[in-house]
Amino acid sequence: PGEILTARHGYMLLMAHELAPLGAMAKGNMAYDAATATRAATSLAALAKIDTSMLWVPGTEEGVLADSAALPEIVNNADARNAGFAKLATAADAMTAAAGTGAEAIKTAMTEVGAACGGCHKQYRKSE
Repeated sequence: PGEILTARHGYMLLMAHELAPLGAMAKGNMAYDAATATRAATSLAALAKIDTSMLWVPGTEEGVLADSAALPEIVNNADARNAGFAKLATAADAMTAAAGTGAEAIKTAMTEVGAACGGCHKQYRKSE
């Protein structure tokens, strides 16, 4: 289970890595760059479509592993998890379409990406 949790954390860190420049551009903290935005959005969309079922197995939830913040509900409810990742994939595809068109388009698309991420994190991740 520890190796699975490490892989899940790595997967989430990869998504965060791709979201960082998009978020910075959306907030005006980084100059808009079409190539960087397109690369990040394309990578995010690919990550959102990976089959992550092997990362969510019993024994990797909060309360079982010390470093896990995943509540048991997300580990045990594949339908909810799959629905959340489907929303993320749709939002990431929209981000890919927006990425090359400007910072305002990224800002608009980021709203949906944030809602998709937050939809799972708020419901299924232990509060800090």
